[in-house]
Amino acid sequence: MTAETVDTATDGPGGRLREQRGWYFYDFACSVYSTSVLTVFLGPYLTSVAKAAADADGFVHPLGVPVRAGSLFAYSVSASVVLAVVLMPLAGAWADRTGRKKPLLAVAAYTGAAATAGMFFLDGERYALGALLLIVANASLSVSMVLYNAYLPQLAEPAERDAVSSRGWAFGYTSGALVLVLDLVLYSGHESFGLSESEAVRICLATAGLWWGAFTLIPLRRLRDRRVRGDGTGAVGSGWRQLAATLKDMRRHPLTLSFLLAYLVYNDGIQTVISQASVYGSEELGLDQTTLIVAVLLVQVLAVAGALGMGRLAKAHGAKRTILGSLAVWTLILVAGFFLPAASPGWFFALAAAIGLVLGGSQALSRSLFSHLVPRGKEAAYFSAYELSDRGLSWLGPLFFGLAYQLTGSYRDAIISLAVFFGVGFALLARVPVACAVAAAGNPVPDRI
Repeated sequence: MTAETVDTATDGPGGRLREQRGWYFYDFACSVYSTSVLTVFLGPYLTSVAKAAADADGFVHPLGVPVRAGSLFAYSVSASVVLAVVLMPLAGAWADRTGRKKPLLAVAAYTGAAATAGMFFLDGERYALGALLLIVANASLSVSMVLYNAYLPQLAEPAERDAVSSRGWAFGYTSGALVLVLDLVLYSGHESFGLSESEAVRICLATAGLWWGAFTLIPLRRLRDRRVRGDGTGAVGSGWRQLAATLKDMRRHPLTLSFLLAYLVYNDGIQTVISQASVYGSEELGLDQTTLIVAVLLVQVLAVAGALGMGRLAKAHGAKRTILGSLAVWTLILVAGFFLPAASPGWFFALAAAIGLVLGGSQALSRSLFSHLVPRGKEAAYFSAYELSDRGLSWLGPLFFGLAYQLTGSYRDAIISLAVFFGVGFALLARVPVACAVAAAGNPVPDRI
């Protein structure tokens, strides 16, 4: 049985507000990895390193397995997800049984930050080192997000969760935009700084890790671990049993499980678009690194407004309807991306703007909507399952993308194939009666959901 935690009703408004502000700063800390590393620099750079090490047929051979150099990054993202699948249930079980989320959050965050900082040493033909560091950093981020997201039901009342979740995403996109401006200055003027292009990229990668580690100190100081009822024994050894018990418990809440299935599908598409966009821009559209940085910077700036704006739309129309609208826009974005002409930065910027307006809101509202579907006292366990859908099971999209390219040699075919994730996800979410799901979880139903 998962231990119960102290709910937000026992926390004073002032203390809860202080904790919320500290909570926002983990998004501020780790989002730089997602933007500067995963979205902008590492995909094209690791691909170029792999191509430098490739044989005459364009293949590298990690662990003796032939892999097309252009698919290495996508496969590495998939491998990181497999590792995360193993670790996240252990983290969720331990946190629920002991109530001590902060120590694990610190371990996961600083492991990821250290792996990211280590990317400074990714030069020459060290594609295997790059793949390994990516796997460790990505898996660490996933584990940390299980613990971070599990705080949301504890530090925000039901009526304020859409707003609190959206502000967290806005903090993240603000930090991503700020660091990308600095990255753009360094990368564009690397010669004036006496740096090669490779050195500039590796500095941008490493400083993302330093940023992640430095700003993680703020949430670690402000977040509070709640008391639990239970002896807290057997937490680590029972991680998979706890996940199995959580999934079994979800059978008592089939509507919660239905939402998770829908989220698993459409979020797989979102995560794949985010991680593969820079590879698509550089390899298929022939855009230079500066153009990609500016495009992602545009995404970050508009994602702040998009997250906050979609939070207001959810207040007026409900989170479910707002998410469904965003999925329709995502599908149109992929269709537009398929027909995007090569060497046309203007059109690529227009597409980036559209992504920015729906990206933050899609993710923030999904997180806050799920928080209403979690029975009290089971936050970390349920958010472990959520994170498996968010990151832990987001291996199919990158694998699908990598296989499509490996089989066809066309990134356009790979990108348009992702439309199926948004179409199926839309259909599944539309069938979930979310108000009934909230009530079935034993939680108060907001006026609009």
